Amino acid sequence: MTVTAVEAPERPAHRDPNVLRWLGAYTASMVGDSIYFMALAWAAARTGSASGTGLVLAAGSIPRALLMLGGGVLADRLGPRRVVIGSDAARAVLVLGLAATLVLTAPTVGVLVAVALLFGAVDALFLPAVGALPPRISPPGQLARIQGLRGLAARGASIVGAPLGGVAVATGGPVLAFATAGALFALSLPLLLGLRIRPLPGPPVKHGGTVADGHEERPVTEEGPTARQDLVDGLRYIRRHPLLGPLMIVIGLSELGFVGPLNLGLILLSEQRGWGAAGMGWIVAGFATGAAGAALLIAVRGRVPRAGLVMCLTVLVGATGIAAVAQIPSVPLAAATAAVVGLFIGLAGALCGALVQTAADPAYLGRVTSVSTLFTYALIPLSYPATGAAIALWGTGPVYAVSAAVCAAGGAVGLTFTALRRAELPR
Repeated sequence: MTVTAVEAPERPAHRDPNVLRWLGAYTASMVGDSIYFMALAWAAARTGSASGTGLVLAAGSIPRALLMLGGGVLADRLGPRRVVIGSDAARAVLVLGLAATLVLTAPTVGVLVAVALLFGAVDALFLPAVGALPPRISPPGQLARIQGLRGLAARGASIVGAPLGGVAVATGGPVLAFATAGALFALSLPLLLGLRIRPLPGPPVKHGGTVADGHEERPVTEEGPTARQDLVDGLRYIRRHPLLGPLMIVIGLSELGFVGPLNLGLILLSEQRGWGAAGMGWIVAGFATGAAGAALLIAVRGRVPRAGLVMCLTVLVGATGIAAVAQIPSVPLAAATAAVVGLFIGLAGALCGALVQTAADPAYLGRVTSVSTLFTYALIPLSYPATGAAIALWGTGPVYAVSAAVCAAGGAVGLTFTALRRAELPR
């Protein structure tokens, strides 16, 4: 009599202790980020220099732009968990050190710029590595759910982090806020250390003196490629991949058309319409609610059929909403439209992230993640001055319309690629 082994069903991501440890560490880091930026803005404002404040807040984007791709190489060479642990440890030491410094002396622009530069450099290592971790802790069929959980964590961190940072600043000034942020970065470390890393399929990949097999690093005798060769190899891999190349185009265009109107354009739109900070707050809340709804949908459902096609179509719908926001005269309608934009763009983002992680060879995932992250966290913020100048010249309506067209171009271009149009997530 032959007994056939029955493979145990996958544990849903939201019930997997390993995924929940990663989610807890990620949430702690994201809340710490929100509090850190709040404290940095207040500490910079206390220097009394408006130009110095702008310099402090912009400084962190420079090392992110310069080092992000290198962070992806490092994640692939050392393993993403090691890089994330090192990054959070470095951020904890840096921010707690700044809190201790401010106990003894008043903040200066020079000190704050130096901290912002160092923090941005560590961020350039953290962001690709944390994005490359999900396939190491969960089977492919759960990656869409993890993207949904990650989206919920990011939205929750924004909702909790800003008020918590405000309370900390009001209670104990930037010192208490920086100390709180540093403690949250430190809190993530035991959770990350407790992660069980899954062995990844495929042959081991040689990197210098080690072989990364997805589970551990083993010494080898052959000399491996240099970091520069790894970077070039990763970019070539993305360019030649039938799915990842189109996905990067969709990410770049949709983020370019979406992030400017949301982050900078909305401030200027609220001023022009007389909505004030309260009106802007309702619109941002509408977007966050829609994005959280999309993340919850993915987290619960776990899989969307025809993921590539749905992703491109949701980008198109979201782009239409971006153009509409600038034409709506009232805050309630603008907030409702922003919720629709958040729902569709959030769904597109979650599906895009899941497709990237399931399509990429595990040996390249850090480099692939660094390229996709580079658009959002490094290059797009550099477009803010151009967005502001364009609104000053032509007004919010035309700029929002152009931004929506750029965002829609991302979805439209994606539809022209058969591999992306037919892309499916694992069952």
